[in-house]
Amino acid sequence: MAKFEMDTEFVRKLAQILHETDLGEIELAEGDRRIRVARPAVTVAAPAAMAAAAPPPAAAATAAAPASGDVAKHPGAVTSPMVGTAYLAPEPGKPAFVSIGDKVAAGQTLLIIEAMKTFNPIKAPKAGTVAQILVDNAQPVEFGEPLMIVE
Repeated sequence: MAKFEMDTEFVRKLAQILHETDLGEIELAEGDRRIRVARPAVTVAAPAAMAAAAPPPAAAATAAAPASGDVAKHPGAVTSPMVGTAYLAPEPGKPAFVSIGDKVAAGQTLLIIEAMKTFNPIKAPKAGTVAQILVDNAQPVEFGEPLMIVE
């Protein structure tokens, strides 16, 4: 059996790609060699427990939101980068990441999306104020669907 030699610089580059793209993991294979680099998943209670939790007060404001077609064109629209289930709080019984009217910094977590048992943080693309929350807690979301408006 041949000795597996680790290219630590290559692993560092993969880790940097994870950070830059906000992916959860990268796996590469070449012949019988395989490397997988993964970021720790956000620890969150089971989705069934989240659905049973009372929605945060901000969720009530989503009913007044305009149709998603209009909102998707808004310059402050934060859209879903994946298909999954959106959660507005880190776990049941905890406060929401953000509420309408909150000031947010660029890179601040706005919500999480569970996709294939991995919880992915959705971060503010810019600093601003949360003007609208367009999804409810534990709501299924589609790729490109508007989630929030940050102005």
